[in-house]
Amino acid sequence: MNDDASVRSATGDRRAELAAGLASVEGRIARACEAAGRPRDAVTLVVVTKTYPASDVRLLWELGVRHVAENRDQDAAPKAAQCTDLPLTWHFVGQLQTNKARSVAGYADFVHSVDRLRLVRSLANAAAPRDRELGCLIQVGLDAESDDAGPRGGAAPDRVAELADAVAEARGLRLDGVMTVAPLAGPYAGKPGEAFARLREISTCLRTAHPAATMVSAGMSADLEEAISAGATHVRVGSAVLGVRPRLR
Repeated sequence: MNDDASVRSATGDRRAELAAGLASVEGRIARACEAAGRPRDAVTLVVVTKTYPASDVRLLWELGVRHVAENRDQDAAPKAAQCTDLPLTWHFVGQLQTNKARSVAGYADFVHSVDRLRLVRSLANAAAPRDRELGCLIQVGLDAESDDAGPRGGAAPDRVAELADAVAEARGLRLDGVMTVAPLAGPYAGKPGEAFARLREISTCLRTAHPAATMVSAGMSADLEEAISAGATHVRVGSAVLGVRPRLR
């Protein structure tokens, strides 16, 4: 087999792998929506492509994926640059350092991990001069103590209102909702369903002051069903679609 044929074969094999993973996840989402009495289109699948190449992003687009996510700017920025010809919506879902805000604001449509006032200011300063509006979600650390941050990122629940107001008032930013990661410690450890139900309560409270902040980002490969049952509008799924991740460098 010549080199071109080998490349085509490998690409075809990878496309088949991604198609199978995507079909499995789509089936899980559909069944979870049916069980929760929700329409399938109430939940958006965001495929987390961290550690995987831009070629996989292109194959996913061919398979119908329109929302992709990254969690490290050093990987996301070049990957997004390689895919500028594709009509994709890019989500940044990882903990974000303020010195990376300018870069992230250049390609991301949504940042799910807004968890401190300094980051709000950095994102606003980066987005406003570009004359674009960056969608922001307040990351809630359900393992965080009052006025503190959780070990996996996220602001304590009692700081959500303050951060939401700051985002809503910032030029270049748009408050879209809330996000959480199922905690590994604290009262919700090992209880993703209860954690996501608590996030939904926080979302409902937030919407009394900010009615347009309707996004609820929760659930990953292992717990998307619990998230959908609790009202998640966006699930962030990586390995269940793309396979076991390569080791990070």
